[in-house]
Amino acid sequence: MTESSSFLIPRGFRFAAVAAGIKLSGRPDFALIVADAPASAAAAFTANRVTAAPIQVGKEHLRATGGKVRVAAINAGNANCAAGQAGLDAARATCAAAARQFDCPPEEVFPSSTGIIGVPLPAEKLIAALPGLAGSLGAGSSHFLQAAQAILTTDTVEKTAFAHIDLASTVAHGAAPAGAPAEIRIAGLAKGAGMIHPQLVPHATMLAYVLTDAEIAPAVLAGYLGDALEASFNRISIDGDTSTNDTVLLLASGASGAAIGPGNSAFAAALNHVCASLARQMAADGEGVTHVIELRIEGAATDAEALRVATAIARSPLVKTAWAGCDPNWGRILAAVGYSGAQIDPQRIDISFGELPVCRDGGRAPDFDEASAHAYISQPEFSVSIHLHQGPGQCVFWTTDLTAEYIRINAEYST
Repeated sequence: MTESSSFLIPRGFRFAAVAAGIKLSGRPDFALIVADAPASAAAAFTANRVTAAPIQVGKEHLRATGGKVRVAAINAGNANCAAGQAGLDAARATCAAAARQFDCPPEEVFPSSTGIIGVPLPAEKLIAALPGLAGSLGAGSSHFLQAAQAILTTDTVEKTAFAHIDLASTVAHGAAPAGAPAEIRIAGLAKGAGMIHPQLVPHATMLAYVLTDAEIAPAVLAGYLGDALEASFNRISIDGDTSTNDTVLLLASGASGAAIGPGNSAFAAALNHVCASLARQMAADGEGVTHVIELRIEGAATDAEALRVATAIARSPLVKTAWAGCDPNWGRILAAVGYSGAQIDPQRIDISFGELPVCRDGGRAPDFDEASAHAYISQPEFSVSIHLHQGPGQCVFWTTDLTAEYIRINAEYST
């Protein structure tokens, strides 16, 4: 498995994007991912109990097809959330129009939306754009990139990630059977810069679409996705807010001819690589972010306890503003550990900034060097390690600082 600087687009998919008139800026705001034939699908959605209309419709469609998707239709600039029956009607009308355009059942169309909540979605604009989109579909890297750009809202850059599995190298003695496919490709595109604290369950906003040309049954695909989520999208937080629209869709076209069953470690590693890359790119492009922090929690009673600690730290305004000011105030981190609800012994907590000890046995480290700590966390990216000395639990989590620019962006978002 390797990540390439060039595009490794999975076979069996085509892409297109257009400015449909949803965004006031006039920028591209409607993208399609079209499978040449119905692709196996697995999805995860927000745990927020207020959910957007496309999530409700998408769940219905996946149940109806048993996990098959022909078209993913994604609009940016309008979340189609809190719009009542009109929102559901808009999502279904868009799916029905896409189904007519691509000669498939409406249930094989998967809708997604991102943008402002509580504003009716003008589905007629999306429907009017479909013929042009169908005519401009392409399978190349430029089309893939156009789709990645069209789904952005407050993001400053597109987010993409790629991996491939060399099948010959995974076969015993290094030789694949004659006529066997040479590789499996995986590619992902995503958006997310604010309202990012995903709590995805297998059953701004964060949207991610991960594609592979492997042949994988929907139920098996769901297992791989569930595992990948826990090491990627469910391990990031920008502002602690869980969106109404969070969606991850994993599609497998089968166009490579390579069948993947359960427990394939090479495929799992490649998928995890793509998902983790997309997640970290979201954190790095967070609204107003000047620092990305990797939290490494060790010695918790369980992995779940480690996650509780990481989440408490990542959601603390006091901690995040200290990072924004490059202030090595480790006491704020210690306080967040204390109220996290995890099992702790206050006198056994160790905290380090990178390799620099700042807290030992619950108090100031004897060799704490404030100037060195300040210099270390002045870097755009740094790590903070917390050891609880309670058990084998651990986790890695990515979060950000909280700046005045974040406040400005979100104070003016709807105006």
